[in-house]
Amino acid sequence: MQTTFMRWGTNVLALLCILMLFLIYTQKQPLDLSFLNSAEMQSFKTLFLSIILEAFPFVLLGVLVSALLQMFVSEQTIRRLVPKNPVLGILFACVVGIIFPLCECGMIPVIRRLMKKGMPVYVAVVFILVGPIINPVVYASTYMAFRSRPEIAYSRMGLAFIVALALGLIVYKFFKSDPLRGSLPVAAAVHRHEHHHHEHTHTHDQHHHHSNEKDTSSDHHHHVHTHSHSHTGVAGRFFGVLGHASDEFFDMGKYLIFGAMITAAIQTVVARESLVSIGQGDVQSHLFMMALAFILSLCSTSDAFVASSFTSTFSAGSLLTFLVFGPMLDIKSMLMLLSAFKTRFVLKLSVLIIVVVFVCSILFERIFLT
Repeated sequence: MQTTFMRWGTNVLALLCILMLFLIYTQKQPLDLSFLNSAEMQSFKTLFLSIILEAFPFVLLGVLVSALLQMFVSEQTIRRLVPKNPVLGILFACVVGIIFPLCECGMIPVIRRLMKKGMPVYVAVVFILVGPIINPVVYASTYMAFRSRPEIAYSRMGLAFIVALALGLIVYKFFKSDPLRGSLPVAAAVHRHEHHHHEHTHTHDQHHHHSNEKDTSSDHHHHVHTHSHSHTGVAGRFFGVLGHASDEFFDMGKYLIFGAMITAAIQTVVARESLVSIGQGDVQSHLFMMALAFILSLCSTSDAFVASSFTSTFSAGSLLTFLVFGPMLDIKSMLMLLSAFKTRFVLKLSVLIIVVVFVCSILFERIFLT
């Protein structure tokens, strides 16, 4: 589903570019480009570039750390560390990002594989939601973005922890069925694995028994086996880290550019008085920031620099709503969730995230930020 969405977006962008080139080619008079030197355009370019330049180093650091963990930390290691007790398991999932700061793009495939190996759904959900927020890279980027207001950085960590804890307890209490798409019961999965292992052993023995009669086939199979393991050394892992990091960097980079462009346009086009009236409202400021976070789909290592551009117009509580809600639920993450989990489960979880983040952020603002 995510691939279809990206292909559709690419086709629309290509169509718009072709249309623009056609209009330019058929234009009878020279284009009036004087607006590029206007004060509004200068403000737009300054804000756009400042967000990009400040955020890119943290995006790069985030994807490098995520790539290193993907290549050198096994899923079995994470699964062994999860406590069996439900409450301890949820608490562990709330802070596991400090140890394994995976990017949200690589989080869902890893968690899906761990769930197939027995990780409880409530632990997996909390890991997916809070892992991209409570980790050292995100804390550092938030602190740098809000250097004049450092309380935003640790308030973001605190609010994310509260929201994740509440969501984990709700999922543990009310979600009992398996939410994975096309998943089998554990017993059936184990039986299928054992059956596959038996067939593989039997085939291997037969191949060994007839090796003298089928020399050419034996050599071919041996070559394929050697080739499949030729990239497991240090050099192979190094190139694997670079490949994974570059894929995530360009994937996150386009969302950052899009988000910075929309943010700069809002700050430039919308009158400051209108932004202040929205940003200082008790309810509409939080709803506006939740909608903006959902649309922009920014990476958690760069969204703080977008949020900091609204510091003078929006309340601290609404900025925290943006910083917590965005990494938990946006267009990109919803598409990834739908590719791994059943639609009904994703819709219920999305409603829960909206309600819990909204309520907790308002309470957090009134208790700690007044």
